[in-house]
Amino acid sequence: MGLVFDWSGSPEATVNLCFHMNTLHHHHPQKQEQKQEQEQEEEEGEARREWDLSLSTVVSSSSSSASDVVGAIEFDPTDNILATAGISRKIRFYGLASLLRTTTAGVCGGGVNFVDQTTACEYYICTPAKLSSLRWRPGSCGRVIGSGDYDGVVTEYDLEKRTPVFERDEHGGRRVWSVDYTRHGGGAAVGASGSDDGTMQVWDPRCPPEESVGVVRPAGLCRSAVCCVEFDPSGGHAVAVGCADRRGYVYDMRKLVDPALTLQGHTKTVSYVRFLDGGTVVTAGTDGCLKLWSVEDGRVIRTYEGHVNNRNFVGLSVWRNGALFGCGSENNRVFVYDRRWRKPVWADGFEPVGMTSGSDKRFVSSVCWRQSGVDQCTLVAGGSDGVLQVYVGKRKP
Repeated sequence: MGLVFDWSGSPEATVNLCFHMNTLHHHHPQKQEQKQEQEQEEEEGEARREWDLSLSTVVSSSSSSASDVVGAIEFDPTDNILATAGISRKIRFYGLASLLRTTTAGVCGGGVNFVDQTTACEYYICTPAKLSSLRWRPGSCGRVIGSGDYDGVVTEYDLEKRTPVFERDEHGGRRVWSVDYTRHGGGAAVGASGSDDGTMQVWDPRCPPEESVGVVRPAGLCRSAVCCVEFDPSGGHAVAVGCADRRGYVYDMRKLVDPALTLQGHTKTVSYVRFLDGGTVVTAGTDGCLKLWSVEDGRVIRTYEGHVNNRNFVGLSVWRNGALFGCGSENNRVFVYDRRWRKPVWADGFEPVGMTSGSDKRFVSSVCWRQSGVDQCTLVAGGSDGVLQVYVGKRKP
């Protein structure tokens, strides 16, 4: 078992904060002032729709009694395979090309392709528990996918054999909300998982499950749930954490004793945290807003409002090439924000498909951008009823 690192917000931790932050980024006062001036100019402008986004495909179940909250959507490293998971105890895999292929039989009004889930899904893997998180393991050539489940277990599956090849049960049976891997090191990637037990477990998939790289308790003795973990996708040493204590944290993997930054500004649970680039992080909270933070000094650059979120996890994904954020909403709509403006630049509603529920409390529960492309984009959103909607977009001339 590895060392346990606690942080309780002591004065000593405050002194350490500046020291650790300097290990991640160097400060340049003049450049920082220029950035702030640019951000202010953007803030004063009105949101512009620079992208044309439209619904391309709807994937749903033909069963009227189907209920399958989509808790996770992930593209593989090639951006050509899509995996989804949720309460159905299945990881489903789709080929993006087949989802975007319009067939005469599937097209219904407006050029939208309606397909049945059993037809669209290329194959699936059954899991022993409900799933809340998915992430492809770097260095596996898209062959291994990791998952976190409601029973507190992290499992990796070999997609060629379609069997589990690695399992960790370090969270004491408490739900795992999030799983991620470092992007550097290739096959030597380190993994991390966040759980209701209030810890972020850091581990090496090459080592026996009983061995741990480290255990971090962001909220200290409060043991507030760790709802999200994400490593810097650019390959840096930072890992960001979102917690139920209403804070986000950024750690330096080289020294996990204390957080390098504490992101304080949400009034309710921080449900998601995503790196937009090496210098900025986006958080989502159940207070109904997104926040963009500077990783250099921990200040809030901008707060985004427009979607509805005060209870459920509704997903958060960033498209780095376009600096766009996508999230779900409890009014059953999917929203897109541009980093430059507080208000959404686009939104679209989910329509009930083949469902006859008496109490319609559907919401958009997960979203994922395809990272490929510069002038064209793809956004996939999943609903609490198991419906998938695929959107395609292009930059306006």
